[in-house]
Amino acid sequence: MTEAKPQLTLKRPIQLKVVVTPRWKEEMQQQLQTQTNQLDGQFQQIEMQGQRAMEEIQKQQAALTNPQALQQIESIQNQVNQKKSELQQKKNQLLQQLDRIATLEMDQEVLQGQLEGFCSVEVGDSLVRKLQVEVLVRDGIVEEIRGEL
Repeated sequence: MTEAKPQLTLKRPIQLKVVVTPRWKEEMQQQLQTQTNQLDGQFQQIEMQGQRAMEEIQKQQAALTNPQALQQIESIQNQVNQKKSELQQKKNQLLQQLDRIATLEMDQEVLQGQLEGFCSVEVGDSLVRKLQVEVLVRDGIVEEIRGEL
């Protein structure tokens, strides 16, 4: 009678790669464009909220020479500018991603993200090989699983 080897179940990262196809490019470009449009909307909303808040302070503090009112207005303006700067950085990143997608060649494999999965290991297994797993997808369909299951 053989003795059972001890096993351990581990959570492991799984690299998700996609094959560049016309359909994938179009979907990614649409997704990034939608996100860019949403950022533009947030940008306008922040600007309007900041403007309303400053107008409210001006109404409450009739004299703009009031140091407290001026300080509040300056603080709001700084917050609005900081948020607008953050949104602009995000938008620039999205535009860079759009540019990169446009330059990708058909049938090229690109890293899309990371998934998690589980695997069993036992004494004698190569841990490195067990942890190096990739899933290759073409237009949403798994084309290949690379590595040890």
